[in-house]
Amino acid sequence: MAAYITVEYVVTDYTAFSEFSTRTTAAVEAHGGRYLVDCEVEVLDGDWSSERMVIVEFEDGDAARAWLDSPAYRELRVLRQKAAKASVVFAEGV
Repeated sequence: MAAYITVEYVVTDYTAFSEFSTRTTAAVEAHGGRYLVDCEVEVLDGDWSSERMVIVEFEDGDAARAWLDSPAYRELRVLRQKAAKASVVFAEGV
């Protein structure tokens, strides 16, 4: 079953975030992930405080978790925490 990592964030350091973004793409692709969404969001109803959203699809939950736990992403996570306020969510789906 496909698995998804969804990230919503507000960038606080654009220089660091640019480096994070560039390096993360290679790490995602190395684990078989593909970006479905990577853009600014428009709030249509309700409360939402983030300015951007990313959704990455993986073949299954094991692949998604392997990416999140990989040495490459552990290093990038520190950079992301410096560059943005973010929430990362895992879900399995169709």
